[in-house]
Amino acid sequence: MLSCKNLRVSYGDIEALHGVDLNVAAGETVALIGVNGAGKSTLLRAISGLLPIEGDILFDKTSLRGNSPERRAGIGIGHVPEGRRIFPGLTVRENLEIGAYVRRRTAGRKDDLEEVFQMFPRLKERHKQLGWSLSGGEQQMLAIGRALMGRPKMLLLDEPSLGLAPRLAEEVYARIATFKDTGMTVLLVEQNTVLALNVAARGYVLDGGHIIMHGPADELKHDPRVRDAYLGR
Repeated sequence: MLSCKNLRVSYGDIEALHGVDLNVAAGETVALIGVNGAGKSTLLRAISGLLPIEGDILFDKTSLRGNSPERRAGIGIGHVPEGRRIFPGLTVRENLEIGAYVRRRTAGRKDDLEEVFQMFPRLKERHKQLGWSLSGGEQQMLAIGRALMGRPKMLLLDEPSLGLAPRLAEEVYARIATFKDTGMTVLLVEQNTVLALNVAARGYVLDGGHIIMHGPADELKHDPRVRDAYLGR
C-alpha cells in the first residue's frame, strides 16, 4: 500500500533522512523504532505532505508527489501527530466530528462516531467534556478516534505512548492491536520498542536518518543489537 523510495528530507542544509526505503503492505502493522532524533517523526510528516521531499512516496501504487496534505488525507492517509494536538476548547464529540470533514460525503458519519465510541467507551462517557479536561490517555484516544472518523486506508501513529503512564499506554496499545482485525494499515512510530514490536508484524530500525535494520517483529525483539540498543537489556 505504501512505498518510500530513496526518500530524502532536509531542514535547510541539514539532511534528516538519507535515502530511506520502506514498504507497508495493505492490512499490515509496521513499527518504526529508533532513538529520539533518528528521523521517525520526519518520515511520517513527509508521508503526510508536511515536508518537501526528494525521492518518491507511492500510495496504492500512485505517486504522492505534488499532493497537498489535504489531498493525502482525502485519499486515505490519516495522521495522528506526536503530542496528540486535539482542539482543547471543543468537546470530545466536536473533535471527532472535525475528523470526518476530510470525507466528501456525510453519509455514515453517525455510524462511524458510534464505532469510535465502541472502541473507546471512555470517549462516549465524556462526549460533552472539553478536550482540555481529558487525561493524557483520553486525549490520545481522542486523537486516534478523530483520525478514524476520516475512514483512512492507512493510519500514521506518532509516539502514541508519549507522556502516558504505563497502564494508560498499555490501554491505548490494546486498542491499536485490534486494528489488524479490521484490515487497517498502520505505520507506527514509537520509542517504546516493546509496545511497538508487540503489536507490529514487521519493524524498521531508523538511526541517524538511515534504515539500519528491518524484519519480522519477533526477530527484531530477539536480535541482540535491538535488545542492547532499544530494549534496555
